[in-house]
Amino acid sequence: MGRLFAIADLHLSSSGAKPMDVFGELWADHAARIAAAWDTGVGEDDVVLLGGDLSWARDLEEARADLAWIASRPGRKVLLRGNHDSWWSSISRVRRALPPGCEALQNDALAIDARAVVVGARGWTAPDDPESAPDDARIFRRELGRLERSLEDADRRFGRALPRVALLHYPPWLEGRPPTEVVDRLHRGGVAVCVYGHLHGDDHALARRGIHDGIRFVFAAADAVGFAPIEVEL
Repeated sequence: MGRLFAIADLHLSSSGAKPMDVFGELWADHAARIAAAWDTGVGEDDVVLLGGDLSWARDLEEARADLAWIASRPGRKVLLRGNHDSWWSSISRVRRALPPGCEALQNDALAIDARAVVVGARGWTAPDDPESAPDDARIFRRELGRLERSLEDADRRFGRALPRVALLHYPPWLEGRPPTEVVDRLHRGGVAVCVYGHLHGDDHALARRGIHDGIRFVFAAADAVGFAPIEVEL
């Protein structure tokens, strides 16, 4: 039986149109570094949760090279949309375009062998966040609904016998701030582990890690985990 890994914020740009080293030397040649760590650390029987911001591509056609790069890595890949994944259009189109070995998570749940059930949604900036914009409340509510549909699908198809892992892009709970409504939904949905990304640079300090209120939070942004998928213990 394979292992479970996670990494978020790949920020791939196979076309070279958006090199990440403009954000600092830390990101220099980051895709090759991720590939090297992934290819040596992950096996074909493992599962890798990809928590959003996968490609800078503007549409599916442009994203094909980045999706092929992901597909060429070992393991079964579960993909989630991030705020910069503008190539991610309708979920039916995305699923038709995904290469073998890749699955998209949106409005539903996925079983990981007989070990766990993965639920999730992209999430968004909470309406009470100090940096929230006027339209954030609407998007946050929509994403909350997507998480609820994912949890409902898990209940309907898999029950609650297996551990549940929530894959998000936005953090559901920041250090020094109250939990968002997402955390309440995770509790009610029986989630044991929550994986997320999105935060970069100095914002790494805001990332909630470890066990809080019975849920283990795993921060998996690529620049926070050494550009290598990290193993998620169930």
